[in-house]
Amino acid sequence: MTPVSHATVRSAGPDYRHEVVTGDHQLVADEPVRSGGQNAGPAPYDLVLAGLGACTAITLRMYAARKGWDIGEVDVELTLLKNRDGDARIERVLRCSAALDEAQWEKLLEIAGKTPVTRTLQAGAEISTTRAG
Repeated sequence: MTPVSHATVRSAGPDYRHEVVTGDHQLVADEPVRSGGQNAGPAPYDLVLAGLGACTAITLRMYAARKGWDIGEVDVELTLLKNRDGDARIERVLRCSAALDEAQWEKLLEIAGKTPVTRTLQAGAEISTTRAG
């Protein structure tokens, strides 16, 4: 397998605040106050949705550019729903500021279902965990 992405997460207190470094970028992750955090940054599920949304918007813009379509501004709204059994579903709603015909929308919806992050989440990813030396 080829590495595609890398992130490091370090405690940056208080409580659940952590610094996330990925590539040349740094951000803060935390839990909301209702969960014992300080709400200093997005919670982990928020970051998952942000990654999926960014991948969706970027992929749609790439596809539209290749087709020569003006799709205007792209908005991707995501909601993660979970039940008590741990089953989860993500609802994704797409908006484009340009007027698109039905065939264009059908194609964009199809492409959204095939983005790299969508496929990874749907297929599941094996996660191995080891202890540092």
